[in-house]
Amino acid sequence: MGILESIRGPKDLDRLTSQELTDLADEIRRFLIRNVAQTGGHLGPNLGVVELTLAIHRVFDSPRDSIIFDTGHQSYVHKLITGRQDFSSLRQQGGLSGYPSRAESEHDIVESSHASSSLSWADGISKAHKLTGQGDRHTVVVIGDGALTGGMAWEALNNIAADKDRRIVIVVNDNGRSYAPTVGGFADYLASLRPAIDAVRVAPAYEGTLAFWKKRLQEGGPVGRFTYKGLHAAKKGVKDWWAPQGMFEDLGLKYLGPVDGHDERAIENALTAAKHFAGPVIVHAMTEKGRGYAPARANEADQFHAVGIIDPLTGEPLTVGGPASWTSVFADEIAAIADERPDVVGITGAMLIPVGLHKFAARHPDRVFDVGIAEQHAMTSAAGMAFGGLHPVVAVYSTFLNRAYDQLLMDVALHKAGVTIVLDRAGVTGPDGASHHGQWDMALVQSVPGLHLAAPRDATRLREELREAVAVSDAPTVVRFSKGSVGPETEALERLADGVDVLRRTGTEAGKGGDVLLVAVGAMSDLALDVAERLDRQGISSTVVDPRWVLPVPKSVLRLAAEHRIVVCLEDGVRAGGVGSRIRQEMRAVGVDTALNEVGLPAEFLDHGTRSEVLARVGLTAQQITHDVVAQVLGMKVPFARPLPGQTAPRTGSLPQL
Repeated sequence: MGILESIRGPKDLDRLTSQELTDLADEIRRFLIRNVAQTGGHLGPNLGVVELTLAIHRVFDSPRDSIIFDTGHQSYVHKLITGRQDFSSLRQQGGLSGYPSRAESEHDIVESSHASSSLSWADGISKAHKLTGQGDRHTVVVIGDGALTGGMAWEALNNIAADKDRRIVIVVNDNGRSYAPTVGGFADYLASLRPAIDAVRVAPAYEGTLAFWKKRLQEGGPVGRFTYKGLHAAKKGVKDWWAPQGMFEDLGLKYLGPVDGHDERAIENALTAAKHFAGPVIVHAMTEKGRGYAPARANEADQFHAVGIIDPLTGEPLTVGGPASWTSVFADEIAAIADERPDVVGITGAMLIPVGLHKFAARHPDRVFDVGIAEQHAMTSAAGMAFGGLHPVVAVYSTFLNRAYDQLLMDVALHKAGVTIVLDRAGVTGPDGASHHGQWDMALVQSVPGLHLAAPRDATRLREELREAVAVSDAPTVVRFSKGSVGPETEALERLADGVDVLRRTGTEAGKGGDVLLVAVGAMSDLALDVAERLDRQGISSTVVDPRWVLPVPKSVLRLAAEHRIVVCLEDGVRAGGVGSRIRQEMRAVGVDTALNEVGLPAEFLDHGTRSEVLARVGLTAQQITHDVVAQVLGMKVPFARPLPGQTAPRTGSLPQL
């Protein structure tokens, strides 16, 4: 039996020798490569935090001491150490989450995995510990992978630094590839001294001595104060030469490091020193993303930050080719638009390749801006660029638009700025789970005055709607699309004067109305067409339309609603405040009293699984939707369809008289 199999909880690490810890780290890396290759997931970040995670669990007492990962995709090693070693269904329905999960373990605390929030969590947890008489409990944050580029992290640091007696240890996981370690005998000598000196610097006696002499010298008149300033400046200069700690010290935080994050003994010593310091401490750990796996280290793009199913020996994907992805279609089209329009610029938040701005950047590097994990700043910066005569395209994952709502509302929309927001991973995204489903965006933007919202159904519509979006210069435009491959092209029977596409008519003719108007939002078009075909087999006529632009609500949709007995809106966003509810409001405003049924996602946090599994779980299947619509047309389920001429209007619970 390997060492890993004997680890059932963090306490089991205490009995291991130094050599056994080294062997365990190697075993964990082999485990991660073998298992993540079969399921996909965040491989590179976890290979980089093996020794760091082992040291944290040896020094601190989880769950009494709270351990927070920012972001949570670097928590796989933590899961293994806390008794979760079945990775066979990682990120699959019923299997382990790819992020921390309170449902899985008492050792997991923060599930959201929206970067840069961990220090605010730590601030709140440590305040609660202090106020409830548990001030001896520690709060440990592992923050890195770009999370310190988010402004929220620095807001929290400002508060943490202001309270000197809270036990917070902030481990900065620095895996930036720009870092080049100094080599040579003198550097090695300094490195050998650093643990001893750091241990002195966090000792209470050291802090007490400094405080004593500071007070005595400042009370000693002009000479004493001058002496204090000189000594303090000299001390700061030596420390800044010793390590790049000035920024943290200026905030009032004790700084330890840099420490080799792959030297388990060294990082354990630093964490132990930090633990014994009765106040907030920064421990700066240098790590390598993809450590121990040559294919990851050789990958220049992101060192296997996230992978699909791969060959564990070569790192090559096992599925090659296939249909184009939504992101790749956007990448090609925005690059072509940029070639034609020098005023178009791109903005991304630390996701140049994942959101498809890399081709634009390769052709026009001076016109694409990566602002780091700072969606709020990205949105307001875009408003400023629009004021200056540019047309910014802000590309982010749908789930991260949540963080920039205020800036979209007050900086972009209020100022009628011509800014295009492209939302990748909209709707149900699948294996990343609750924090990454893009199910909120359409409900969020419904309340933004003047905003235009497009939801393309296929690659052709994505290209044309993106071009229509960047042509708008006096209002924000949003273009949203799903994760994964683009489906087949769905050509329209007819495009109406206001741009609405009629995709199918069954049992009725143009202008004659029918039983059911199916309004399909973006990727739900295939589902709507399937429902229409099933309704046709039941003798129920229908019209399927794709509004293309769902905001503002097209007038032709309202007209068609009046001509049908019931409207069914299918969307892959939450029903509460979604597109369906907006169409219903617009119908009532113009006097159309046709019943409308919103078919979408519940306002719930949905667990991970494939897109089809999640949709089936919430009843968004052709079979279930058809069943409900038939019952509504027959007057057996609310909302009731408008009765046929001569037919008595049904009441709740009654059967129709046909």
